[in-house]
Amino acid sequence: MRQLLTIMALCLAPLAALAQCNGDHHVSVYNYEFHPAELTIQAGESVSFTNYGGWHSINGETSYTGASFDNPVPFSLDANYGFWIFSNCMGTITFDVPGVYHYEDGVGDNAENEGMVGTIIVEGDEPTTTVVDVIVNSDVHNLLEAAVGAAGLVDALSGEGPFTVFAPTDDAFLALAGALGASAEDLLALPELSDILLYHVVGAQVLSTDLADGATATTLNGADVTVTINDDGIFINDAQVTVADITTDNGVVHVIDAVLLPPGEPEPFTVVDVIVNSDVHNLLEAAVGAAGLVDALSGEGPFTVFAPTDDAFLALAGALGASAEDLLALPELSDILLYHVIGAQVLSTDLTDGATATTLLGEDVTVTINDDGIFINDAQVTVADIVTDNGVVHVIDAVLLVPEPPYTVVDVIVNSDVHNLLEAAVGAAGLVDALSGEGPFTVFAPTDDAFIALAGALGVTAEDLLALPELTDILLYHVLGAQVLSTDLSDGATATTLNGADVTVEIDCAGGIFINDAQVTVADIVTDNGVVHVIDAVLLPPTPENACADGDCCGEGTVWDAELGQCVADDDGCPADMDGDFFISVGDVLSILVYFGHDCE
Repeated sequence: MRQLLTIMALCLAPLAALAQCNGDHHVSVYNYEFHPAELTIQAGESVSFTNYGGWHSINGETSYTGASFDNPVPFSLDANYGFWIFSNCMGTITFDVPGVYHYEDGVGDNAENEGMVGTIIVEGDEPTTTVVDVIVNSDVHNLLEAAVGAAGLVDALSGEGPFTVFAPTDDAFLALAGALGASAEDLLALPELSDILLYHVVGAQVLSTDLADGATATTLNGADVTVTINDDGIFINDAQVTVADITTDNGVVHVIDAVLLPPGEPEPFTVVDVIVNSDVHNLLEAAVGAAGLVDALSGEGPFTVFAPTDDAFLALAGALGASAEDLLALPELSDILLYHVIGAQVLSTDLTDGATATTLLGEDVTVTINDDGIFINDAQVTVADIVTDNGVVHVIDAVLLVPEPPYTVVDVIVNSDVHNLLEAAVGAAGLVDALSGEGPFTVFAPTDDAFIALAGALGVTAEDLLALPELTDILLYHVLGAQVLSTDLSDGATATTLNGADVTVEIDCAGGIFINDAQVTVADIVTDNGVVHVIDAVLLPPTPENACADGDCCGEGTVWDAELGQCVADDDGCPADMDGDFFISVGDVLSILVYFGHDCE
């Protein structure tokens, strides 16, 4: 019984192996031969090997001679035994790589003495030819080839199609250039080049036998061409077909002897059209619309537009922690966009390193040219010279930010609600430009209440203070020619003002800071050109000591005291030194004027 089961197992095993031999093609191994010994298949198909008798293997790696078969891909199948009644499947191999494959029986000397060798030829897909290939391989379509490349239509016309292309020769292009008084290069640079070329293409395969006199066909441009057939031949509009029916895998080409021009004048192609038709300028398009600049930038121009991409806008939004919608809602959006536009056509060849150009905002941008490329401020030009009818567009990788004007000590005063009189005084004294300069400055800024308190003490009006001839000296006594923060101050320190006289710092036990007798109420308002400290009183500069030896140097109501070396009150009854310190100050003079009037006798 056991012997019977063994015999059955041996018989069934080949049947199981045979069931696995399901390749697209079959090679039988029997009687010391491969059948067929040579087989041709297509790439991607499989071959099954079936052993019908004896021990055999498939060796597609190294020949019995020791030389490599140099197969595109080595292959082999292990040896097995076949019984001719049932056969035995050796295995199935799929051949994906085209080429010629050699193999032999790898058992014993079957290959050498019995000639058990075989060949499998694997054929690849036939190469596809396109209408573009016809143009590229033609000796008389060099300009058409260049035009198709310049217009970016190579991939489109290499697609599935089908297409019918009316292909003007080089002579046809040159004839058109001559008629226009232009060069072939000028034709290739036309902004409407793509439209012109698409007017030569029909989106179907139309053979010459399909044409009828008077028929029309709609081109990929959207406009129709008209067919004329007469004794002279076939014409597409006014261009004659000189060679017809060059068929390809994706259509057909007919050679014509003239360039077809689309009907009507093309609409002006503007810098706005470049933005609208771009896949990477959707946010710039939205911004131009939101800022109401579409009509302006569609005008005559010329304009140069530095066009940030969507990625540039999103990067800016991310840096600001905002959304793209937030950027489009900025009140200064129009100013930002105008900072990207120059009121002239400036090509990349016109740019030089370090040059500046004034934008429509009135602010300048700076050009940098180095080994990495061309930069406008910090934004790199990634695509240059997209020429339009009203200017040129350069694509940039960042949004240009309008430079912020310096924030000065004058701005602090102007923007303050409690420094209106100081603002008026700085203006009346002609110090706005000086204090808006580079600095640095430290300004002790008396409030409106401080000015009003001084005016009240003197019995005059604020207008009287602003009309003082020594107003400039008084204001300069509030300014240091350096940036001095509150942390730089120490009790008892002195600092020389722009007036030339010193102020004295006092810091009390509670940490209060005083400049002379005026308390600092708000400290350290830092600006780009210095710092402002708010004080609660107007600082009055001391009158400098006279070094003269007679009364000619002393003011009205005073005389020179040689012993004291200074001007003192005259003994005519006018109290020149109102505070009794025998030192005539601006405050003394103001007090005299209030108390006695201008005609003190």
